[in-house]
Amino acid sequence: MAAVIPTSALRASASLFGLAYGDALGKPTEFLTVAEIERRYGPAGPRELSGEPALVTDDTQMALAVGWALHEAPSFTPEAVEPLLRQRFLAWAVSPDNNRAPGMTCLRACAELSRGVRWQEATVVGSKGCGANMRVTPVGLLDVDLDTLAGLAQLQAGLTHGHPTGLAASELTAYVVFALRAGASLPDLPALLTERALSQRLVYRERWLGDLWQRAGSGSPQEFIAQGWDECLAVLGRLTNTLALPDDGGDPCQATGEGWVAEEALATALLCAVRHADDPVAALARGATTAGDSDSIAALAGAFVGAAVGMTAWPRDWADRIEYADQLATLGATWD
Repeated sequence: MAAVIPTSALRASASLFGLAYGDALGKPTEFLTVAEIERRYGPAGPRELSGEPALVTDDTQMALAVGWALHEAPSFTPEAVEPLLRQRFLAWAVSPDNNRAPGMTCLRACAELSRGVRWQEATVVGSKGCGANMRVTPVGLLDVDLDTLAGLAQLQAGLTHGHPTGLAASELTAYVVFALRAGASLPDLPALLTERALSQRLVYRERWLGDLWQRAGSGSPQEFIAQGWDECLAVLGRLTNTLALPDDGGDPCQATGEGWVAEEALATALLCAVRHADDPVAALARGATTAGDSDSIAALAGAFVGAAVGMTAWPRDWADRIEYADQLATLGATWD
């Protein structure tokens, strides 16, 4: 099915800007302990953008790379999209602005992609780092059927992160954004994601992934992809159990993981978003106040809350203060 979006909500713009806002708030806290963050920003965590403009990390840069590749695609097919993703990823890799502690998996894969080899040979098959899904938000903003959404989400992940959990978590992250824009509520998402994961557990999208499963040394395509969905289901179980308990106000990473890997980044970001669905800036601050991958967690939390609420979620003056504001606005307007 395709999403039916109330245009007045500007949820696409809000999701992209929310991602960038969370990224900017989490950028200075990423390698700090929770105690250090609270000493610097207070118990509520960072809630104000800093800098003119407020700088983001490779999370937003790579999300924009995916967004522009999709914007330029003549059709949403693997043949049309893969070359554009490759071009955008390689441009990012050599950009002078790629100086924000980029992930080694992305850099290694881009070095191989630059040699012109098939992406299945360039990707890092053992990596399920959160770089696979911190950039997938634009896929969830498209007006496409769920099979196309899944294929696009897994393809953009697979160019650099060939681990099945990177693929599955990226699809689920895009699905969160898609479902929220279509009217799902944040508290509904853990159950919806669990249902989706169970239904897709043995679905290997050969048209999009080709022979990737063989590169990983799996016995079959189904065996390969099931590993990814099973790891996602495990962390979704932890998320569901945590949300059934009162909020202890502590580091969300203690419940669902530190977010350095894809499935944990998804679950911990969603935990922040659900816990603070009525206070979007608090969702970002909670994601940024962690001992884990704070910028990625806060970025995804922002993408989720923005998709759920729309631009009214965010302080009005932030849109003029964030780095890449013009690109975020242009892409957001395309999909609003």
